[in-house]
Amino acid sequence: MHTGGCSAKTKPHIKEECIIPTPCYKPREKLPIEAKLPWFKQAQELEEGAAVSEEPSFIPEAWSACTVTCGVGTQVRIIRCQVLLPFSQSVADLPADECEGPKPASQRACYAGPCNGETPEFNPDNGDGLLGGLQDLDELYDWEYEGFTKCSESCGGGVQEAVVSCLNKQTRELADENLCVTSRRPPQLLKSCNLDPCPARWEIGKWSPCSLTCGVGLQTRDVVCSHLLSREMNEVVVLADELCHHPKPSTVQACNRFNCPPAWYPAQWQLCSRTCGGGIQKRDVLCKQRMADGSFLELPETFCSASKPTSHQGCKKDDCPSEWLLSEWSECSVSCGEGTQTRSAICQRVLKTGVSTVVNSTLCPPLPFSSSIRPCMLATCARPGRPSTKHSPHIAAARNIYIQTRRQRKLHFVVGGFAYLLPKTTVVLRCPTRRFRKPLITWEKDGQHSISSAHVTVAPFGYLKIHRLKPSDAGIYTCSAGPAREQFVIKLIGGNRKLVARPLSLWSEEEEALQVRKTNPKEALQTHKHQNGIFSNGSKAEKRGLTADPGNRYDDIVSRLLEQGGWPGELLASWEVQDSAERNASSEEDPNAEQALLHLPFTMVAEQKRLDDILRNLSQQPEELRDLYSKHLVAQLAQDIFRSHLENQDLLPKPSEQRFPPMAVPAHKHVSGFSSSLRSSSGEAGGGSRRPHRKPAILRKISAAQQLSASEVVTHLGQTVALASGTLSVLLHCEAVGNPRPTIHWTRNGEAVQFSDRILLQPDDSLQILAPVEADVGFYTCNATNALGYDSVSIAVTLAGKPLVKTSRMTVLNTEKPTVTVDIGGTVRTVRGVNVTINCQVAGVPEAEVTWFRNKSKLGSSHHLHEGSSHHLHEGSLLLTDVSFSDQGLYSCRAANLHGEQTESTQLLILDPPQVPTQLEDIRALLLATGPNLPSVLMSPLGTQLVLDPGNSALLGCPIKGHPTPNITWFQNGQPIATAPGLTHHIWGAGQILRVANLSGGPQGEFSCLAQNEAGTLLQKASLVIQDYWWSVDRLATCSASCGNRGIHQPRLRCLLNTTEVDPEHCTGKPRPAVQPVACNRRDCPSRWMVTSWSACTRSCGGGVQTRRVTCQKLKASGISTPVSNDMCSQLAKRPVDTQACNQQLCVEWAFSSWGQCNGPCIGPRLAVQHRQVFCQTRDGITLPSEQCSALPRPVSTQNCWSEACSVHWRVSLWTLCTATCGNYGFQSRRVECVHVRTNKAVPEHLCSWGPRPANWQRCNVTPCENSTFQSQRTFCKFPTGHRVQRAIPGTEPEHRALDQVP
Repeated sequence: MHTGGCSAKTKPHIKEECIIPTPCYKPREKLPIEAKLPWFKQAQELEEGAAVSEEPSFIPEAWSACTVTCGVGTQVRIIRCQVLLPFSQSVADLPADECEGPKPASQRACYAGPCNGETPEFNPDNGDGLLGGLQDLDELYDWEYEGFTKCSESCGGGVQEAVVSCLNKQTRELADENLCVTSRRPPQLLKSCNLDPCPARWEIGKWSPCSLTCGVGLQTRDVVCSHLLSREMNEVVVLADELCHHPKPSTVQACNRFNCPPAWYPAQWQLCSRTCGGGIQKRDVLCKQRMADGSFLELPETFCSASKPTSHQGCKKDDCPSEWLLSEWSECSVSCGEGTQTRSAICQRVLKTGVSTVVNSTLCPPLPFSSSIRPCMLATCARPGRPSTKHSPHIAAARNIYIQTRRQRKLHFVVGGFAYLLPKTTVVLRCPTRRFRKPLITWEKDGQHSISSAHVTVAPFGYLKIHRLKPSDAGIYTCSAGPAREQFVIKLIGGNRKLVARPLSLWSEEEEALQVRKTNPKEALQTHKHQNGIFSNGSKAEKRGLTADPGNRYDDIVSRLLEQGGWPGELLASWEVQDSAERNASSEEDPNAEQALLHLPFTMVAEQKRLDDILRNLSQQPEELRDLYSKHLVAQLAQDIFRSHLENQDLLPKPSEQRFPPMAVPAHKHVSGFSSSLRSSSGEAGGGSRRPHRKPAILRKISAAQQLSASEVVTHLGQTVALASGTLSVLLHCEAVGNPRPTIHWTRNGEAVQFSDRILLQPDDSLQILAPVEADVGFYTCNATNALGYDSVSIAVTLAGKPLVKTSRMTVLNTEKPTVTVDIGGTVRTVRGVNVTINCQVAGVPEAEVTWFRNKSKLGSSHHLHEGSSHHLHEGSLLLTDVSFSDQGLYSCRAANLHGEQTESTQLLILDPPQVPTQLEDIRALLLATGPNLPSVLMSPLGTQLVLDPGNSALLGCPIKGHPTPNITWFQNGQPIATAPGLTHHIWGAGQILRVANLSGGPQGEFSCLAQNEAGTLLQKASLVIQDYWWSVDRLATCSASCGNRGIHQPRLRCLLNTTEVDPEHCTGKPRPAVQPVACNRRDCPSRWMVTSWSACTRSCGGGVQTRRVTCQKLKASGISTPVSNDMCSQLAKRPVDTQACNQQLCVEWAFSSWGQCNGPCIGPRLAVQHRQVFCQTRDGITLPSEQCSALPRPVSTQNCWSEACSVHWRVSLWTLCTATCGNYGFQSRRVECVHVRTNKAVPEHLCSWGPRPANWQRCNVTPCENSTFQSQRTFCKFPTGHRVQRAIPGTEPEHRALDQVP
């Protein structure tokens, strides 16, 4: 029963069926609805009129006015999902998903009449005319597919979407989309495209955070070269950077480019002011500002607000070692004759406080006797009864200049001269004295007293011995015999015939050797300007003969003699040959070096008087002529002494033996030599009746050609012969000396001379050419050979003076020598850093002018080819120093005079021996690309190691570079990899990558890769070790306690792999050895203070006090602690405090106001919310910020309360009958309202919001209906409001569609 006593069975119907004979309006159609597209058909059905019903449906509102006043425009309307609640006869709005079927169109086209100003006739009775026109307008525009959009991806699989356009059906032109019905728009159509894999491209990651917050920092990102196989499967392969052809995007960029605030910037600490004994370290602390460009701006200190860091600190706070403090020497113990001088020594130590203190002498190292006493020599004492004759001591000095040209182990000298020597030579320096005891002779070097050491020996017999000279030995050595003093100056000659500058500090032997070898050929020693004016920018004092350093007096002349201008051209390589001959003692002897060294003694000597005369002569010459005179005088000196040396060695024929009178030597072709007058360890002895064995030497008689007649030319070697039309005979003389007597043979342009009836060899070994022709032109070389070596000299024969160039078609390969000298015309293949000399020997009358070209570009006399390399031209030769790859090219020599020109070329190729590259990113990327998940190792010359698990595979990389590209061969245990038994391997990456697979247990031996090219070889090694993990027991180094009864050595276990500690997880499952702790340091402890824990604070806030107990106790070895006197602990440590302050913070508390009225929002039956204020304050009532009380629990500021106004609840009525007995459209409703509990009257619904609102409608009878046939096609009914509704049954044909019964 319903409320009120009414029976539901007797309730009258509120709806009934009705039929109106006039059909509802429906716009006429040109096409049957079945002929239209599915979406058009569905949209047209939804456009039919609809009214709110008891089942949810879309209800459109009225169309808005047309957007235009004439022509075609658009109209819009609102579509709502609504349902009719039958009980209350009210309409409810529902979510759109509650309504079934398509949503009607909310926009359409409209026609507002013609726009020409004419008013169209309108007949209200013929309303279909205008509506029909609008329907025609709807049919004029429609949606159509027009191709596809561009593929969304260029590769790897993309998507294309079909383009849907609104078209005019008659003109096929595009129209505004508003003219087409939205509901008729075709569905989205997609298709796949560009399914091919993508090419390699750069994948860019996100930028990292900036490294600096200001003042320009850096951001980095990952940029990798990747290959996308399939976008759908997301298959990406990472490749090497070289496989991406586009430039690699930047991986670094600047960020935060703005000025930083000023801040303190401390510099590095300087060295300590003392090495011990307590010093001070200082550093600069500056106020700077880092600017946006990365630079720093120094500011006054007031700009930096932070406290300034300290700028000095203590250092080296430890005692210095004990050392001797020596006093000054006392006066001589006698007034005449021989006496002694003494001085006292005190052993002292500087403490860490900086204070010096005297300590026991046993703490200082032993003091040599010579450091505390030395002899002294005064004038000879007068004998009694005789007049005094004062004869001072005398040193017999030798005023000579010595220059060493060939290496010897030991040389002996007498003081008084100058010696220019080669490194690593042992020197014995004698000081012969008269009227003085030799044991009293003292030696000094550069003013410092010399004592014996491992390198320098001061003998008691008046001589000094220096073992194996090094640069630090250069200097002035002084021998003192009482008041008599004599000096001896030692200078060193480098491997490039340049004097070695004295070092600023002591070097090791390796550094000294490197310094001697690497002296730059461009840097002639110019240590001091001399008064001789050879270098014209000397000072006036120097020109008057007043030198600042007497040790450098003859350096300029000696430097001139060591340069090319002072020696014969054939002897220029003598010094270089010495070094190379020593380094290659086991190799074949260089004939050119031997013939060059033949003419030079071991050590050359000249009198100082001769050099002083040259200096005096030069000082009197005008400034502008001084350099020219110096060259002439030095050359004359070299010529005279060299000839004197040859005569003393019996190398020149006696005047009676000469076949031709002696000839003068022109000034521009000089020869050099010095007489050897030193006693050397080589054992050279002269004066024997039997001549010693000597290598061949051809006498160079540099003179003009002797023209004996108009038709005959006779000349010696070293000149040019110009053939004329009337020349009938040319005679070339070749004189050679040596023991055994050398054999002479002739070559022309490097090939043996073919003798004939026109080309004859005379009995005296001269070569005669009869009736010379053009084919006889060339360079003729006389070769002298005996069992000890050979010598050769060339002469040029040219036709009518036309230039002639001596050529060699050889290919020279050099990988070791520091210098290479070749004739023009061949190919030179050499390593970097070598000095290459290309000789262009030219003959011609008049003298031909030589011009050098590099890759057809002319070269000047001296020019820097690139950084670190340069070339020099000298007498037709080209010197390339420190060659590198940039020096490669074709070097051409062109000789030209009035009669013609000739050009010859030499190709220079630079080789780079195999070596390990400095950058290894390329081969690491190659290893990663070859096997991304395989362990790998890079070989190295010293060897590397890779530890693997059994059954693993590995990649071995052989990093190498060189030119030409080296060939790589792989070995295992010294055997070629191809012959290794049971080894599966593959070689990739042009031989740089070796993959070995399925490695078994145990060591696999040593793998090596041998890289070879023309310049050399390089062997790199790596070992593969397969070893298991195991436990190792190690004992702790320190005891756990220093005393007492608890000290133990706790052994610990380490997990090892090949003696290397690894994570213990690797040894899981391995047998663990048993370990037991070992007792240690079980002894009584010294007395110490013991403290208890602090007591609780006397106050919780506002300042309280804590106390604890402090006692002095001693822990026994048995573990028992006994109290002892406090004095025993006070001697060892300060007594700890037993009282301290605590809880100094303010006493604060939470305070709150009274609760407010209970008038807040309802939160339940009869429940509301009331509030109060909560604040933090001191106990004195001072309000503080809430943070001060954060440590205390905060009282609540809201609480629930009882309110009569909240005595409400939801009241619902009974459900109405279902609107259908079956199907999907049954619906029933009920009334829901918020009422007061006591009055049962409705109240605002928000008072009931604390509980969920019950539903006011629901579906019902949702069961399938039985099949039945309906006769009527349509059913019309009238609602009480006068509306009528027509409902079609879905699923039937238009002609036989049944209508739903509306109850």
